Amino acid sequence: MNVPTNLRYAKSHEWVRVEGDTAVVGISDHAQHELSDIVYVEPPNVGDSVETGKECAVIESVKAASDIYTPVSGEVIAANTALANHPELVNQDPYGQGWLFKVKMSDPGEVDELLQPDEYVSHIGE
Repeated sequence: MNVPTNLRYAKSHEWVRVEGDTAVVGISDHAQHELSDIVYVEPPNVGDSVETGKECAVIESVKAASDIYTPVSGEVIAANTALANHPELVNQDPYGQGWLFKVKMSDPGEVDELLQPDEYVSHIGE
């Protein structure tokens, strides 16, 4: 599995890439692999307030529908609209074109509570 070292991870398999006061959020390579072929993504709406650990999006695969939990609190400032027509981008490029949404963080310190890459690798048992 691919676990980039420049990201932080939630135990629920979301990743965060910090860009200033913005958190770009997606699901890990491990998560997309477990879900298998993703057929639908429902990101949060731009303008939504999200709270750490709360459900904010849904991903459906040929196996199951899964809730996505926001790893940081704040306001959703962007959603990846490309996923509406191309949900398979989450499978093909989970850390790039398959990102889900961006949050203007209300407390950037929350990122420090997320798992480091080596901790995430231990969490998923690889």
